Amino acid sequence: MTGSLITVIIVLVLIALLLFGALYVVPQQQAYIVERLGKFKKVTYAGLHAKIPIVDRISMKTNMRVNQLSVKLETKTLDNVFVTVVVSTQFRVNPENVATAYYELRDPAGQLRSYIEDALRSAIPGLKLDDAFARKDDVASDVQKTVGQEMSKFGFSVIKTLVTAIDPSQQVKNAMDSINAAQREKEATRERAQAQQIQIETQAAAEAERTRLQGEGQANYRREIANGIVDQIKSLQGVGMEINDVNNVVLFNQYLDVVRSLSESPNSKTVVLPASTPGGYNELFNQVTQATLTAEK
Repeated sequence: MTGSLITVIIVLVLIALLLFGALYVVPQQQAYIVERLGKFKKVTYAGLHAKIPIVDRISMKTNMRVNQLSVKLETKTLDNVFVTVVVSTQFRVNPENVATAYYELRDPAGQLRSYIEDALRSAIPGLKLDDAFARKDDVASDVQKTVGQEMSKFGFSVIKTLVTAIDPSQQVKNAMDSINAAQREKEATRERAQAQQIQIETQAAAEAERTRLQGEGQANYRREIANGIVDQIKSLQGVGMEINDVNNVVLFNQYLDVVRSLSESPNSKTVVLPASTPGGYNELFNQVTQATLTAEK
């Protein structure tokens, strides 16, 4: 009786082990490769699955999530500048080609790195340094297209490729900074020269306008003086005075106006005049008359 119980227990344990070995659970975002007697049998995805114990075995547990690989490469541009290019690539196993990815490619990251380096060595040397910076997205797109086509043969999908950095040497950076600084200084000098030219032109135009207005004002001033003298002469003639007497009165008034202006002006200097006003006036009158007669001759 005891021997039979032990046998039953052993049989139950074996059955439990067989059942435990026959059932397995695949987690989310994973895929298990099942082999039967060393030969590929099937790929199972997330969920509960069964296999034949001892005969079937799980040879590989593949992660289906996206992986990232960073590649750092030194290469030369078209204008002979050595730069360090950093590329980040996101890739994953194609769910439809899990078996191909496992059996065809032993080192996916290493193979992907080699393809990226080869693509960069083909793309960067065809561009000048400035073009490499400006067309960074185009370079990334070309690399992704080339690498994606190659990796798809081995059951991998390249999701996205980014050129995260293009770094020339420090000497090249310093030279580029010097060139940019010189160009900015050149533009600033040109702008300052244009501003100075505009200022000079504006000042010249303002000075010309001021001179013109001063000339017009002086002309109007003299015209008004002349008109006043004419009116004064006509008024004196209208009361019956002879022309010589009229001229005498006008000159005397002008003489008094000049003397008054000299005395009131803050910038007036010392002026020596004849002590006798009539005498001084007569002398002034004779000089003006003589100058007028000389001019007429």
